[in-house]
Amino acid sequence: MPSKLEQLREMTLVVADSGDIEAVKRLKPVDCTTNPSLVLKAVGLPLFAEKFDEALDWGRSQNLDETQRVVKIGDRLAISVGTELTKLVKGRVSTEVDADLSFDTEGSVKKAHEIIEEYEARGVSKDRILVKLGSTWEGIRAAEQLQKAGIDCNMTLIFNKAQAMAAADAGAFLISPFVGRILDWHAKASGKTFTATEDPGVLSVQDIYRTYKAHGIETVVMGASFRNTGEIEELAGCDRLTISPALLDELDKDQGKLERKLSPESSGGAKPERVRYDEKSFRWAMNEDAMATEKLAEGIRQFNADLIKMRQLISERLGSGVREAAE
Repeated sequence: MPSKLEQLREMTLVVADSGDIEAVKRLKPVDCTTNPSLVLKAVGLPLFAEKFDEALDWGRSQNLDETQRVVKIGDRLAISVGTELTKLVKGRVSTEVDADLSFDTEGSVKKAHEIIEEYEARGVSKDRILVKLGSTWEGIRAAEQLQKAGIDCNMTLIFNKAQAMAAADAGAFLISPFVGRILDWHAKASGKTFTATEDPGVLSVQDIYRTYKAHGIETVVMGASFRNTGEIEELAGCDRLTISPALLDELDKDQGKLERKLSPESSGGAKPERVRYDEKSFRWAMNEDAMATEKLAEGIRQFNADLIKMRQLISERLGSGVREAAE
């Protein structure tokens, strides 16, 4: 019998939640994703040592102040990692807009265009890239502008249906509901241990998926942030699932039968209501959902902390280069 990973690939597009080049080569996902944390790991590999040096040399040659120089080098490194990943996967590579732009619609739009321009300068067309934006009201509005400009967006840090429906109404190409982080919050708040079928993150994604399919919404649902393979198995059949290399390996070693749990044809039960949100109703829905409010804020802080770490590393390397030249 084929492994559960092979069975999953027959019903769901499998995405690697990794910028680990070797893992992507080994596991052969269709799509993959990257972010500052993954870029940090990647630049430690021999493959990227030369690219890191090239980005630093390029940055030193630009007429920029120190802060701008560090930011631009970080952008260049992220595109370098993403470009290598496009050579290994047939589908899309998600590339993140800076977390510190999460509440800046125009800044996010500008950064997204810069990301696409940088990829195109390296021969990577925009149809190979998903621009990843945090699912704040401002991020969703940025996605609306970008989608109209023909730039497809991955709305990340989705924790509730209000975000999912607002993203769909904005025309977002894809949403990433964070299954494991939803579970984390409920487990801590309740002190309970949840089975895969009771998992609040799984139930949230199932609800969003069924609502989208019932209303003919084309936005792709991509479950993310898994804690165990049980969560993945309960979402078998979801449009896409982005899975860590460790869990992909676990599924690859499991020879059991994998049952399809989701399909466009079987949304099950009464047709769910399609709620539409303006800014006032969206912010109120978020305010009334402690889990979504807390996890969205925490996720943005975590992404920004990774971004700061990457920029600190770049700044240190730039300073080292200056000292070496002086000596």
